[in-house]
Amino acid sequence: MDTICALATAPGGALGIIRISGPQALEILSRIFSKNLTAALPNTIHYGHIIEYDAVSQHQVPLDEVLVSVFRSPHSYTGEDSAEISCHGSRYILNKVLELLIQHGCRMASPGEYTQRAFLNGKMDLSQAEAVADLIASGNKATHQIAMSQLRGHFSSELSRLREQLLKLTSLLELELDFSDHEDLEFADRSELLELANKIDNRITSLTHSFETGQALKNGIPVALAGKTNVGKSTLLNRLLRDDRAIVSSVHGTTRDTIEDTMDIHGVTFRFIDTAGIRQTSDEVEQIGINRTYAAIAKARIVLWIIDAEPATADVQEILERCQGKSLIIIRNKMDIAAMPSTSSLSDSRLKDIPTVEISAKQGTNIDKLERAIFESANIPELSEQDIIVTSARQYQSLVSARDHLSRVLPGLESGLSGDLVSEDLRLVLDDLADITGQGRIVTNEVLGNIFKNFCVGK
Repeated sequence: MDTICALATAPGGALGIIRISGPQALEILSRIFSKNLTAALPNTIHYGHIIEYDAVSQHQVPLDEVLVSVFRSPHSYTGEDSAEISCHGSRYILNKVLELLIQHGCRMASPGEYTQRAFLNGKMDLSQAEAVADLIASGNKATHQIAMSQLRGHFSSELSRLREQLLKLTSLLELELDFSDHEDLEFADRSELLELANKIDNRITSLTHSFETGQALKNGIPVALAGKTNVGKSTLLNRLLRDDRAIVSSVHGTTRDTIEDTMDIHGVTFRFIDTAGIRQTSDEVEQIGINRTYAAIAKARIVLWIIDAEPATADVQEILERCQGKSLIIIRNKMDIAAMPSTSSLSDSRLKDIPTVEISAKQGTNIDKLERAIFESANIPELSEQDIIVTSARQYQSLVSARDHLSRVLPGLESGLSGDLVSEDLRLVLDDLADITGQGRIVTNEVLGNIFKNFCVGK
């Protein structure tokens, strides 16, 4: 029942917005505003001044010229009476307004408390609340679309449909139990129930598998630049990033540690990792860097294998072994040097089906072709706001748990297991899906704390 306040914009800009929410929001605001807003109509904007008491003149004096937006319960972000003060972005003014609000009865909001109140007041479910944080953090088109889809309730609607189907299964099985003494009555056709359970299982599995794509889009798809020393890995990194991020030198073994940075290609973030050149060395420090190269390749989703000459058979064998299950692109660098062989003439037959791009990292030749090849190798489906991609580890864990419980339902239906045992596992699946949205479940303070602790204070 507290009335909370917080700065909702970064300080130091031309304007700053302070948010107030709670049962006394308009009453408290009226004590420091030049107009009484307690009877203000909802969804209205009011011009006036923030007033403070001047101890020297012992009079009320204007602190700032502001606009106040008024929102009435339940038609506000939090579902409570709320207001937003739009004032000048001076740190002094912003801090002074917050100080005045606190003096007159507000308290400072905790991280994510506005969104938490929106959930508690039924304005959104937990999956939508998490989407608010994802929307704020979205750094590219893909993550923005995913967050908007979830915020608009597409994931919630999908889960609602799955739960309705599961409830149908459970109801039919439990109806049989109620009439178990009437052997001639059959309410549930096991073959139809099994078909429905398989459809639900396939959809939950699909949502679970989308988590890998969601994490890659959210954190950046890892791309490792690998190859021997002095083939141009660092030059290529700098060219891709449009910045002198890595040191470039003709001395072998210049790069001794991994260097990471990100860039967007066609609306998707890629995380490029420059690595130490692979070669035999007695230098202990350089060998540590080479070991880190192998670790970067292991973690990468895409590997750019940069060559400037015909690779040895042993080198081909090593890169193919280390890149199993990954997207590999062969990059023949230094095409500006006429004597260099074309990648089309590579003699090892194992390389013929691997995408190859000829470039000059130094001159920037064919970098656009390479970027297209990198994007295509990521195998990111074309996304729209209707698509559902799971990005939250909490949601993923609940889906995995639901799939595990459902895996016991399927053989139970096939083998004619007692309906009460099958129903118990179905109820566990229902609970797992309810945990994602928080609807129909008691959500603990610990769960809420974990969800909202990383929110900014003004949201």
